[in-house]
Amino acid sequence: MFEEPASEAELQDAVLRAAEAGQRIRPAGSGHSFSDIALSDERMVSLRRMDGLIEADRESLRARVQPGITLNELGPALAEHGLAMENLGDIDAQVVAGAVATGTHGTGIEFKNISAQVDAMRLVVGDGSVVEVDGSDAGLLRAARVSVGALGVISELTLRCVPLFTLVRTDEPRPLADVLEDWDGLAERNHHFEFFVFPYTDTALLRTCERTSDPPEPLSARDVWIKDVLLENAGLGAACRLGRARPSLIPRINRGIARSFGREVRKDYAYSVFANQRSVRFTEMEYSVPRAAGPEAVRRVLDLVKRRELPITFPLEVRVVAQDDSFLSPAGGRDCAYIAVHQFAGMEFETYMRAVEGIMRSLDGRPHWGKRHYRTAADLAPAYPGWDDFQQVRARLDPGGRFSNDFTDRVLGPVS
Repeated sequence: MFEEPASEAELQDAVLRAAEAGQRIRPAGSGHSFSDIALSDERMVSLRRMDGLIEADRESLRARVQPGITLNELGPALAEHGLAMENLGDIDAQVVAGAVATGTHGTGIEFKNISAQVDAMRLVVGDGSVVEVDGSDAGLLRAARVSVGALGVISELTLRCVPLFTLVRTDEPRPLADVLEDWDGLAERNHHFEFFVFPYTDTALLRTCERTSDPPEPLSARDVWIKDVLLENAGLGAACRLGRARPSLIPRINRGIARSFGREVRKDYAYSVFANQRSVRFTEMEYSVPRAAGPEAVRRVLDLVKRRELPITFPLEVRVVAQDDSFLSPAGGRDCAYIAVHQFAGMEFETYMRAVEGIMRSLDGRPHWGKRHYRTAADLAPAYPGWDDFQQVRARLDPGGRFSNDFTDRVLGPVS
């Protein structure tokens, strides 16, 4: 059964009906996750109709939002009140509750993931009641911020914001060897730093962003269409389709793409700059490793692809994130590097991703909860210092496992 409540009261009713039927229920967001985190053959509850900005306060720099507002809706809504999220990822299709529950992140060594911007939330638990989560119970907040939906269903969030600001984003090609050699310097000199590199190439597309109070200078709609739709998406899609049809051409295709990299500067409100259009279909795995291990992880993945002649037409995406204190956060307790790998839709991916996972595990890696991985509770537990603390909160809020599914059975184990 699939339900779409439009209010907290309707959400409570949906959870109560699941309890009365003796069934498990899972919250569903926008469907962006590549893992089976939201799937259920019993009951699912969509948050898409609970999609409003309830209140925004410029003085306290706080905003109350419903869980189903997407990040691309939230940015303009906050901007009307002179506010912004301090950091966002490069895709903004996710509902805010899903982004929070999976530990979704942006980049920048001074900036934590999106869940760390949550000051409080309301959580509908297994008996249909509402639990207020705030700083009065620090352990509860640390568990609820990244919960993979295993504690209950978020019905409201209070977000810590910042005054509206402009970003100046610069994209430019750099030799990969230089980027990896200057890894710490690039991270420390720039507010936001990331890069993309295609397998079989030695050129990185370096992306840096600087925060400013200057007024935005947005591109024209025509320029956006040419750069984002025609070149970045249509061009990449055509290259990927050719690579899928003729895998032996992929190294040459990737080198051709790398040669096309050019310098580009954009200056606009942050919510318009952080995110990018992504119309080419793919599947993805992403891992967090200790920040110092980032360059080694990149080198080893690129070497893996080249050595095994794997048909990979998508680039690695590499970012840096500040540590936070959520029990299940991939960045919990350590500054980290995130390495994301992708495969074009319709192409075999498990060989590549299992091999990449082996590399990441050897570097003390933790998987992004919304991306593909093959881990289980038995080997995940040692990777998270707060694992037992989270399980204690889970046993208190959901003793009957009402919010479990095959995914949580695998990655968290049974409620104990």
